[in-house]
Amino acid sequence: MAGFTEISLDVDGPVATITLDREAKMNAFTATMMAELIAAFDMTDADDAVRAVIVTGRGRAFCAGADLSAGAATFDYDNRADAPRGGDLPVRADGSVDYGHEAVRDGGGRVTLRIFESLKPVIAAVNGAAVGIGATMQLAMDVRLASEAARFGFVFARRGIVPEAGSSWFLPRLVGISQALEWCYSGRVFGADEALRGGLVRSVHKAEDLLAEARGLALEIAENTAPVSVALTRQMMWRMLGAASPWDAHRLDSRAIWARGRTADAKEGVMSFLEKRAPHYPDKVSRHMPDFYPWWEAETYK
Repeated sequence: MAGFTEISLDVDGPVATITLDREAKMNAFTATMMAELIAAFDMTDADDAVRAVIVTGRGRAFCAGADLSAGAATFDYDNRADAPRGGDLPVRADGSVDYGHEAVRDGGGRVTLRIFESLKPVIAAVNGAAVGIGATMQLAMDVRLASEAARFGFVFARRGIVPEAGSSWFLPRLVGISQALEWCYSGRVFGADEALRGGLVRSVHKAEDLLAEARGLALEIAENTAPVSVALTRQMMWRMLGAASPWDAHRLDSRAIWARGRTADAKEGVMSFLEKRAPHYPDKVSRHMPDFYPWWEAETYK
């Protein structure tokens, strides 16, 4: 689709593919890429024809991390050449930092939070180097498939910084606290086999098979499931990771089952099974989310 300069967005049937597209720079992450990724997920959420999203990289890298062209000032956000000026600075007149200022927010975190809010399943097809933000942006995606050529690295301590993009929340939940700490403490770059053993990726594939495998998984979802049910399931499971008790899940499950059980989708799901035919779910994510959604924003639910 037109309008993007550092990513591409292609829709083929029910599957959208977002490709990080700075091949000459190994798809290094920039503020422009951040904004374009957020815009792309806005577009896929708004398109009822899209049932799943694949994210991959152009060329030999998935994303080699932050663009380091600013040199020593790369992570010194308020002193870089592209830093905001005047009232947009988070530094107060007395020299103290306003850590609640919008300009302090991490760009990678803006992307992962947008992916976290996605109403469509998100599949990472990790085709090559995935380092720094290239590794952490994947953590908010639902399933990660890797090429044999993929390499991963949570290299932040080797750059004098810390994990970002919400990874201190995502990574331990995906692979466990011990594995997460080992990878982040050491900052080493490791291969697809270690990522598989550590639970970071679901499977490893030959480079030429990677996108086909990711698309096959996306189509399995698209062709057999109700889009509103998938959207709800995604949010239910991710948000229950922080729940204090299974009673929180029971309360939410009960509302969702009650609401969905009354819909044309539920009737179609049962009848298509009994009649041994492919389902045709009528409800759309854009129009038929239940009335309690988004429940986490409602005061009556808290």
